[in-house]
Amino acid sequence: MSDDRFSKSVLSVNISGIRKLFEAAGPNAINLGIGQPDFDTPENIKAAAIQAINSGFTGYTQGLGIPELRAALCEKFKRENHFEVKPDQVMVTSGASEALYITASALVSPGDEVLVPNPGFLAYKSIVNLLNGKDVSFKMQEDLTPDVNDILEKITPKTKAIIINSPGNPTGAVSSKEDIKALAEIATDKNITLISDEVYEYFIYDGEHVSPAQFTDNVVTINAFSKSYAMTGWRIGYLAAKGPYVGEILKVHQYLQACASSIGQKAAYEAVTGPQESVTMMKNEFRKRRDVLVKGLNDMGLRCVMPKGAFYAFPEVANCDEAAANLMKNDVVITPGTAFGENGKDHIRISYASSMDNIKKALEIMEKVL
Repeated sequence: MSDDRFSKSVLSVNISGIRKLFEAAGPNAINLGIGQPDFDTPENIKAAAIQAINSGFTGYTQGLGIPELRAALCEKFKRENHFEVKPDQVMVTSGASEALYITASALVSPGDEVLVPNPGFLAYKSIVNLLNGKDVSFKMQEDLTPDVNDILEKITPKTKAIIINSPGNPTGAVSSKEDIKALAEIATDKNITLISDEVYEYFIYDGEHVSPAQFTDNVVTINAFSKSYAMTGWRIGYLAAKGPYVGEILKVHQYLQACASSIGQKAAYEAVTGPQESVTMMKNEFRKRRDVLVKGLNDMGLRCVMPKGAFYAFPEVANCDEAAANLMKNDVVITPGTAFGENGKDHIRISYASSMDNIKKALEIMEKVL
């Protein structure tokens, strides 16, 4: 029964299926349900935050973020993502989650359509619904990357944006350069905005990361320090875009958040400009865990496409909600594919951002339970 005290939009969305299972897990559970590296934030990054505190850098910053961090991000985009923006075209946010929400808020009016991946990160659909927009799902190809032809067919005069995510959550799929370029051309030709969620860009094991901002100005690039530098709790993300995007998005940001954490921004500056060995170490370890997990799943008869990036496997499992509940009873937490859309109903998502020992123990339990 609905409650008239609340808006229709907030009643239309559910509590995150990922967070619900994460918070319900017992203290001894093997948690393969949350997308969080099991590594500590590197010492040099923590030291930069401590220095910021000790020096009294604890007040508000500019709404867009501290100038030195935005300048460093401009260099990063030019060096690694092969597109150029100016510091006033970059905004530091409270995680990629805020960046996604304020970007959509600046673009979507009631009744507007936004194309979202299905299966896809559950926040995409919910954000659109909270803004009284209409989410329109597009399907995936056999390799679990977005079907460009299906996206083209789903575009209508009401389409305002297309959300893409490579490497992908929950699938770990990495889109090809050809597909990313085709999507960029669609955005330009149709005057539609691409919202490109690139938070897993450093965790690619096969293929390459391609930012659509190389090919079109009709894109908002969203990223964060959470995954790459094991900084999930720091809540520091960022976005970049050419043209009028950032100026309009800033209007939402300044009333929602004012600015990202001053201390977190100093830590982020050290992350992007300091040593990168920790990123390489995590990537190499995730690759080893991926190989063990996927082999184990396939050996027990669960078909699993080899994920090329991120730190998720997305094997096929019938009755995924029941499977997730049974595994929870046996102290293994995974996420049912239904959390990521109707097209995920015959899958489960397993995060391998956990120790090798946990993965091996979980595989033993899965073989018995599933």
